[in-house]
Amino acid sequence: MNTPTAVAPPAGSRIALRLEGADFHDAWAIDAADPSLSALGQFLKSARATPRWVDACMTLRNRAVQLVGLKNLGELSGIHPARPDADYRPGERVGIFTLFENTPDEVLLGDRDKHLDVVVSVHCARPAGQPVRVTVTTVVHTKNRLGRLYMLPVRPMHKLIAPSVLRSIGA
Repeated sequence: MNTPTAVAPPAGSRIALRLEGADFHDAWAIDAADPSLSALGQFLKSARATPRWVDACMTLRNRAVQLVGLKNLGELSGIHPARPDADYRPGERVGIFTLFENTPDEVLLGDRDKHLDVVVSVHCARPAGQPVRVTVTTVVHTKNRLGRLYMLPVRPMHKLIAPSVLRSIGA
């Protein structure tokens, strides 16, 4: 069965350059069911198939953080259902994230707020004669006490959410 596995961030990836000083990072990998998709295409596939419970967690998060003045990000699945990956440009929103960098084999998305910076990488390794390995790495740099407090419940939840969302890439 093709299930997400906790791994190290891919060596030589763009996200690896952002690990220094991170307050949190993790990486999960899975073999792609559709190797023809770009890194952004793999992200869009996973976002479109976000489990309902994950979107429910995002709704709860949005309500809670608005009490302390943080922004409502919406739901992870809140992307245009038919927009092709080739139509997205750096600086545009892709669901809850802003597109920072985009190449066929790695996309960097994230969000910057007053309390933390989050960058998510979807990296596709394409070794000859082997399945395409998709690694999703999340890197968080907190900026203040609010960011560190925010990460207390996010840290354990991320270990449940990330592999759950990633499963659709292997399906």
